Amino acid sequence: MTSDTRPATALGRASTEIGGQAFRFEPHRCFACGELNEQGLRLALHTDANGCRTQLVLDPRFQGWEGVAHGGILCTILDEVMAWSVIGRGTWGVTARMAVDFRRPVPVGRAIRAEGQVSQAGRRLFRTTGLIIDAETGETLATAEGTYVAAPPERLAELQARYRFRPVDDQRADQLADAPGGGDS
Repeated sequence: MTSDTRPATALGRASTEIGGQAFRFEPHRCFACGELNEQGLRLALHTDANGCRTQLVLDPRFQGWEGVAHGGILCTILDEVMAWSVIGRGTWGVTARMAVDFRRPVPVGRAIRAEGQVSQAGRRLFRTTGLIIDAETGETLATAEGTYVAAPPERLAELQARYRFRPVDDQRADQLADAPGGGDS
């Protein structure tokens, strides 16, 4: 395991880089990546123009069969890293289509890596691929392909404002977000 491995219950601030600039956003309640969702995965995502990565250990509350991660949870992780790979390209979008192949059972309590990347970028459609890999052996456990529809400019601006998506070095934005009532939209 590496120091980036986090249990699915650990808090982890996501990092996003677009065009060499690091961005942050407010804590929120997304099941996959929201820091405020106590029942969620709380994925610590690392995104740039090359894709999105996360590493974690799923705890037993995310199992289906005894000791094995639930397929729906794995789909959620794959959807998240593929969607964030689109964000790394400078836009946000929604899932239009997703296909998953489960190659091996994914044990709970074991370190896994998930990776997503854009394989084809159009004006509004992005085709993506995703992997879940055993962090210790490097074995591919699940693969996915997805199609994401980019948000129209007005919706993108609305989402970025709602989640206070801003450059990390924007000190004034940080001060406003840290003010009482400034961090929970």
